[in-house]
Amino acid sequence: MYAIVEIAGQQFKVAKDQKVYVHRLQEEEGKKVSFHNVLLLENGKDITIGAPAIDGAAVEAKVVKHLKGDKVIVFKKKRRKGYQKKNGHRQYLTEILIEGIVAKGAKKAAPKKTAAAPKKEAAKPKVEAKKPVHMVTKPKKAAPKKETAKTPVDLSKNTVAQLKEMAKAKGIEGISSMKKADLIAALNK
Repeated sequence: MYAIVEIAGQQFKVAKDQKVYVHRLQEEEGKKVSFHNVLLLENGKDITIGAPAIDGAAVEAKVVKHLKGDKVIVFKKKRRKGYQKKNGHRQYLTEILIEGIVAKGAKKAAPKKTAAAPKKEAAKPKVEAKKPVHMVTKPKKAAPKKETAKTPVDLSKNTVAQLKEMAKAKGIEGISSMKKADLIAALNK
């Protein structure tokens, strides 16, 4: 029985009790991992091909150790130009031992939830694409709302762009030429 599985962005043909060197994995040495992106399964004469992966299939493995691969020399030269560059590279690898291939009923581990801090969004006015003149429709005026007793709101902390947005929402005209003080006065009316 063998399987073709995708591990860390590469595809490997694996069988039980086989050692495989893959790109460095995040798991610690000795931990068990399972790979659910199984592309092909062969069991005797039964061959199952996924589209793109087989549902419920998994390859279970154990991380044996983390290591570095052999050094690869990168040498560049342009003859008769006096140009030579020599560089080396050692790839970080993880050695894993395939412990088993599960054809059906493998459960995917729930992704780990990380507490992310809420992002602060800067108040930016939204820029909308202008429509051609023949496609512009006039907005319908809403029925006037009953005014209730308003308490004055401190608008001096808002930016001019925010004040213009609020004035636009209220239907105040001529806001493009108004200064901050004029906008606050118009909004408090």
